Amino acid sequence: MAKIQVNKLHTLTGHNDCIYALTEGSDPRFFYTGAGDGMVVEWDMDRPKDGKLIAKLPNSVYALEVDRERNLLFIGHNFEGIHVIDLNENKELWSLKLTDQAIFDIKVYGHLVLVATGDGVLIILDLENRAVKQHIKLSSKSIRVMSIAPVKKHLALGLSDHTIKILDLNASFEPIANLVGHTNSVFALGYSPDESILVSGARDAHLKFWNAEDYRLEENVVAHLFAINFLSFREDGKWLVTCSMDKSIKVWDPENYKLLKVIDKARNAGHGTSINKILWNTYNNQVVSVSDDRTISIWQIEEDLL
Repeated sequence: MAKIQVNKLHTLTGHNDCIYALTEGSDPRFFYTGAGDGMVVEWDMDRPKDGKLIAKLPNSVYALEVDRERNLLFIGHNFEGIHVIDLNENKELWSLKLTDQAIFDIKVYGHLVLVATGDGVLIILDLENRAVKQHIKLSSKSIRVMSIAPVKKHLALGLSDHTIKILDLNASFEPIANLVGHTNSVFALGYSPDESILVSGARDAHLKFWNAEDYRLEENVVAHLFAINFLSFREDGKWLVTCSMDKSIKVWDPENYKLLKVIDKARNAGHGTSINKILWNTYNNQVVSVSDDRTISIWQIEEDLL
């Protein structure tokens, strides 16, 4: 088994409420956080202590997404809609009133923006026309998380009705599969970088590994004590991190479904409350985590070669 070395590099502060949203920039040296205080902040991996306020909104921000091609930041503004920030100019370009529901996730796919809402509707926007193109009602329960396999052109959605739905991005979002097995809301979802597996995590604390060819369940692991809030693959797909309401981060070998490391407050001066999002940064291979404790942690997680 790989021996994992963990170093906590930074603790960043500035948000005044629980931090719910986290995304990497077009330039992966930068990342963005959004919180219950309505603030959206840009952070620089080279100078992490210097956060820069990008937007201040009256409601909580659960969802952020960067359009790397156009260098735009999409902010999901709960009970309102989306705000679109030009990151070159640091100014708002436009906003759209979409829903009176919470917005839990946003993904950009080509010229489309996909918005996951609290009433189970997937809203599809045409970026060029800045207009709603389609509403797809998937459930009476929330869509909590999305993941895109760009080569397969598959969209996976995790829902509070305990299912994972797979839609075809080639064919007007036609359904491909409906995955059942979790016994509570699905909060965490991610395709491996080679798109061979889809990993899901839920409020039931289980981590499930699905074969992304036929969406057959390969493995089920009781992974945490409480809800799994998010997951992120390392860029090479060799490792995977999960974060949980149980205040821990766990490092996994996704090929062998094995736990490699537990990162927590006692052992690593980790977060003191629920960890809501986690990102394996592609700029320097460091891991960023955000929490209800209003802090951001930056971690170096690497193989101990000694």
